[in-house]
Amino acid sequence: MTYKLNKTCLVLAVLFLLTEILIAVYLKTGFIRYTVGDFLSVILLYCFFKSFLKIDHFKLGAGVLVFAFLIEFAQYFNLLKLLNLEDHKLLTVILGSTFQVGDLVAYTFGIITVLIIEQLNSKPHELH
Repeated sequence: MTYKLNKTCLVLAVLFLLTEILIAVYLKTGFIRYTVGDFLSVILLYCFFKSFLKIDHFKLGAGVLVFAFLIEFAQYFNLLKLLNLEDHKLLTVILGSTFQVGDLVAYTFGIITVLIIEQLNSKPHELH
């Protein structure tokens, strides 16, 4: 793993961040808020780390997925409450407060999507 700025991934990370902010501000319920937002969150993290790390996409995808799962399971075990931080608004927004199996599914599909795109982009293009 080495450090190298990838401007495309950085731009994508910023665009995904802006999309997540718009979803959070304007959509309070529904499929897009809960499922698409989680799907995009792992793609955002992947693009963010890929914007400055030159790393195998499978390793990065697995790392992001493990991180997302850890956050979700922290919600299951009420980590913020255990640490007496449940009133900290920013932490609650970032880490969430409710465990949902559907979130794990959305994270998994988000990483699968990234890995498929990376795999398609890394194959040599054939001329017909």
